[in-house]
Amino acid sequence: MLKYDPAVFAVGEDYQIMVPVTSNSLFWIEIDGKSFYDEQNGIMRSLCLIHRVLVPMHILDMAKRYTVCEREIIDRKPYFPVTVDTVRTEFEFKPVPNDDIRIYHVADTHNKVEEPVAASRLFGKIDLLIMNGDIPEHSGQISNFYTIYSIAEKITHGKIPIVFARGNHDLRGYHAEEILQYTPNSNGNTYYTFKLGSVWGLVLDCGEDKDDTHAEYGLTVRCHIFRERQTEFIKYIIKNAGTEYNSEGIMHKIIISHNPFTYQLPEPFNIESEIYSEWARLIKENIKPELMICGHLHKLCISYKGDKMDNLGQPSTLIIGSDVNNEYHAGCGLTLKKGSKTEVTFCKSNGLKENIVLEK
Repeated sequence: MLKYDPAVFAVGEDYQIMVPVTSNSLFWIEIDGKSFYDEQNGIMRSLCLIHRVLVPMHILDMAKRYTVCEREIIDRKPYFPVTVDTVRTEFEFKPVPNDDIRIYHVADTHNKVEEPVAASRLFGKIDLLIMNGDIPEHSGQISNFYTIYSIAEKITHGKIPIVFARGNHDLRGYHAEEILQYTPNSNGNTYYTFKLGSVWGLVLDCGEDKDDTHAEYGLTVRCHIFRERQTEFIKYIIKNAGTEYNSEGIMHKIIISHNPFTYQLPEPFNIESEIYSEWARLIKENIKPELMICGHLHKLCISYKGDKMDNLGQPSTLIIGSDVNNEYHAGCGLTLKKGSKTEVTFCKSNGLKENIVLEK
């Protein structure tokens, strides 16, 4: 039936509750007597390996619990389909608080599960999980996508929100074009905003890390036009600031991107300087975020505006919060407090951790 505990992804003003299953089934979520269905144009989905149900955030935040309902299909005949009895599983839910917010960031797990989970336990109890790209090794096998749900289950147990961003390795392989079926998105877009408690965030997706024509890709990507669309999206957000980052109750603004696009590595990774500089300028002059949180580089570090990593105009302090090598996997804990400096905790699966208080 349920392959893993549900993952409660935050996208816009909705939660996308997603969970892989082991058999063809009808699927819905019940909250305080109201049902939310996995349906398309009035048809309940059953021929799928993973279900998705959209629930308005305010409803689940208020209820603080939800029930997963699954009804296995034995024979979906045109008339009188055969099903088994509905199985109901209840989960508690903890919305993100407005203050003293504990966030854990994991990226670049490349199909590893136990190591990143062990690192997360060093940070302890959290209110929000950020999964920031390259969680699967690549999209060459559907089974790789289950890494996302295995890590999510072990860290969140279906009880707290998750923000998901795509990484460059996620664009590679036979099933890359199907990843939207297995991950949260906003009407098919892998870039979006979210509001959780007093936190507003913008998720950006740089796509691949080399030019579209690079031989490594074999013409399978076209990320330049994809990035141009995100430039227009950032401008749209700025025009609607009152309902986005300037909306009532927002105290923390963060940017999430797998690739730290304001830091350009040597050739062939020194791409899109014009587009990335424009992203940075628009964000810095208008949104004025507190933090930019990234992975991709397989290192743990903090870059302040004007530092040597600031090639294209960092809009804020940049945290590179994931590392992977033969000795350990590392992630990053963040503690956001009203009127206080942000605390950063780099956590390694070998049991070592480092605490840093950010400069203002």
